[in-house]
Amino acid sequence: QVQLVESGGGSVQTGDSLTLSCAVSGRMFSGLAWFRQAAQKEREFVASTTWKGDRSHYADSVQGRFTISRDNALNTLDLRMNSLKPGDTAVYYCAASKFYNPEVVAVPGRYDYWGQGTQVTVSS
Repeated sequence: QVQLVESGGGSVQTGDSLTLSCAVSGRMFSGLAWFRQAAQKEREFVASTTWKGDRSHYADSVQGRFTISRDNALNTLDLRMNSLKPGDTAVYYCAASKFYNPEVVAVPGRYDYWGQGTQVTVSS
């Protein structure tokens, strides 16, 4: 049974850092990603990487502040978030895809499995 379980969310101040983790179990995937959804907004792409962690893509809004990584020993997908802003407030979701296509990593419909989400709140 495939499971994606996020953890690490919380409430922080502007400029703080936070690391999210997604425990992946049940099978291997070609692509992994983080998306987020703010209140009354559509789900948006944050970052993606391959199962091996050898290629990564970032949304312009988080480039240089967030880092996506794979921990092969623990089988987790992590998202290190630095210099957090109120605009980063959202529910963050982990997603996994059976196939990796760098041209569509930002498309939610390309992912086969999703976690339940973890809330990140950044206050000013």
